[in-house]
Amino acid sequence: MVSVELSSEPEVAEKLSRIAGHASGLILANFACADVDRLRSFYKAAVGNNRQLVVTLRQAYFLHRLADDPRLNIPKIDDENLLIFQKTKKKYHRWEQEVMQLGRTIDAQEISKKQNQFILACSFYDLGELVEIKPSAGSCYVLSSSEPFNEEMELDFNRLINWLEHYGLPQYHVHVSGHITPLHLRDALKTMNPKRIIPIHGTHPELFSKFMKNLNSKTLIPEKAKTYRI
Repeated sequence: MVSVELSSEPEVAEKLSRIAGHASGLILANFACADVDRLRSFYKAAVGNNRQLVVTLRQAYFLHRLADDPRLNIPKIDDENLLIFQKTKKKYHRWEQEVMQLGRTIDAQEISKKQNQFILACSFYDLGELVEIKPSAGSCYVLSSSEPFNEEMELDFNRLINWLEHYGLPQYHVHVSGHITPLHLRDALKTMNPKRIIPIHGTHPELFSKFMKNLNSKTLIPEKAKTYRI
C-alpha cells in the first residue's frame, strides 16, 4: 500500500507485442496458469507477430474447461495458433492425456529447431526444459507475474536469474496487478459502510488503519493466534 503502479491489460498486451516483434529467438513467458486475461494478451502478441503460443498442459486444460464461456474470448484448445508443450515423462495423468488428444502437442526438440516461431509458457518449475531447448541468441524471458514477496519466492527467483544468466537471456518484467488501488478501496469501503474493517491481506496494516480512520467504520488490526467473533 506504500506504492501504487497504475497500468492496464491493453498496455501489457502492447508491450508484449513490441517484445515479440523485436525478439529474433525464442520468447519464454512466465504468467499465472489461471490468468486468462494474460494468456489472451500473449496469444494476441504471438498471432500478431507470426508466432504460435505454446502453453503448458495445465493451461491447456483450463482452456478446455472454460471453452464454453463466450465472455472470456479465449482461444480454443485446437486453435491453429496454439500448441501444447509435451514434457518428456514416463506417465501422464488422465486429464493430461485428454488435453493432448484434443489439441496439437510439441516437444522441446521441435521448439529448439524453430525458436523464432514460438512464445513458450515457462514457469520457474519448467526451467529444466531449457537444457534440451537450448535457447538461441536473441531469445528472451518475459516475467508477467508479481515479483517475489516472500522467502520461498525469492529463492525461486534467484534460481531463475541463474538460469537466465547461464543462457544469456535478458528478462522483461511486464505485468499489471489485479490489486485495487488504495483510493478505489477507500471509495468502495465508504460506499459499503461496514461496522468493522479487518485488514487481512497486506503488509502495512497500520498505514491502512490511518488511511481509513475518518470513515464511519472501525478498523481492527488482527493479532496472531487471537479469535474474533464476527
